[in-house]
Amino acid sequence: MLTYSKVMTTDLGLLTSAAATWEGMAGELKKVESRYGETVQKITMGDNWSGVSAGVARTKFTATRYEYSAAQNQAKAIASLLRGAHEQFSGLKAKLESARDDAIAAGMTVSEQGRVAFDHAKLTPAERSAYDHDPDGRSAIRTAVDMWQKHIDDRVKAVTEADVHVKDALEAAVVDSNRDALGKGADETLTGFNNYAEGDLAKARKHEPADIKAHPDPVTVTGPDVGWTASGIKYGKEGSVKAYVDLFHASGSGEETAGGLKLSGVEDVYGGVRATGNLGFTDKGLVAKGETSAGLRFLQEARIEYGPHAAYGRMEAFAGGEAGVAGKVTQEEVTVGAKAFAGGKVTAAGGVESGGLGVGLTGEGWAGKGAEASLGWRKDEKTGVWELGGKAGLSPLFGGAVGLEITVDPGKFKKTAGAVAQEIGNWFD
Repeated sequence: MLTYSKVMTTDLGLLTSAAATWEGMAGELKKVESRYGETVQKITMGDNWSGVSAGVARTKFTATRYEYSAAQNQAKAIASLLRGAHEQFSGLKAKLESARDDAIAAGMTVSEQGRVAFDHAKLTPAERSAYDHDPDGRSAIRTAVDMWQKHIDDRVKAVTEADVHVKDALEAAVVDSNRDALGKGADETLTGFNNYAEGDLAKARKHEPADIKAHPDPVTVTGPDVGWTASGIKYGKEGSVKAYVDLFHASGSGEETAGGLKLSGVEDVYGGVRATGNLGFTDKGLVAKGETSAGLRFLQEARIEYGPHAAYGRMEAFAGGEAGVAGKVTQEEVTVGAKAFAGGKVTAAGGVESGGLGVGLTGEGWAGKGAEASLGWRKDEKTGVWELGGKAGLSPLFGGAVGLEITVDPGKFKKTAGAVAQEIGNWFD
């Protein structure tokens, strides 16, 4: 909190001097932007350079010029905020000075530190004698001193609140709003200059870097456990058998949102032996699959989303043995595959999504003998997302596998298509 002494002795003229410097900076940045456009960026505008490299350069050079322009707007906004701060602080300081003068006129003294006291020096000998012998008079004076002290303290508090507001406004002005990023414009960085910095102190709002909402799910740990289940083939239902020896199973997930960004992650560790089998022909289709595995598994996945755009990465590790064969033909899934492996493998996968369409790649390194092949498409029962992909791998002793996955989210795709159609309609209008 500011003090009375700090408010009364601070040279507020420094604010206007700083504002003038920021305005001068904006002018210099304008010169640099113009020179950049006429020299460097101009290279990509002609017909002498074409191809992929020219397209990349054109995007990057345009983004650089955008930052020069955004830097000017940010500098102008800061200058405007500083001038607004000077005007506001000057008015509040004048009110504090007026409060001090009123207190002195009422028979008080105000120290350089803003402490109010009754001015005994102004009393005549008779008044001083009456003061010393009049308890009611001393009480009234103490009440008056407290009143004037609060009056001055309130004026100092008003300056402190204004100071905090100015600080928040300046901090918000230098944070990239990203309104032209992620495909919305020429902004190619999430931490550049703020092209939309607010220069009106009355409209400026506090930047909330800590506005992060976390939604961690508790980590669940189970095991050891042993069990089995079995059911025969019945009308309209497939038969299944499952047996397991779980040594341990630990999993956890979390989610955070910060502004428009959504971050989520999953971790899963398992050790044990499992065997499953399904067979049946139902109204939904044909299912025939069996799988067994023994060993240790680890999975870690991270995902970042911003509006209709997303990216993900996944790491997996496995040590042990596994084998399986599967075939499924239903209204929502057509898949076929087989695998057999013994040893250790490490998997890295990643992909991007935009507007409901996604593509991802998988790469695996194998140390051990095995082979794997799978192909098909399916609909995720929980999310409604369609997945199309395949995977193939081979390892006489050392080898690996590669895979491709394409996803289609009908809901997001429909929403994006509608937005695009609306923009096209607006353009024609």
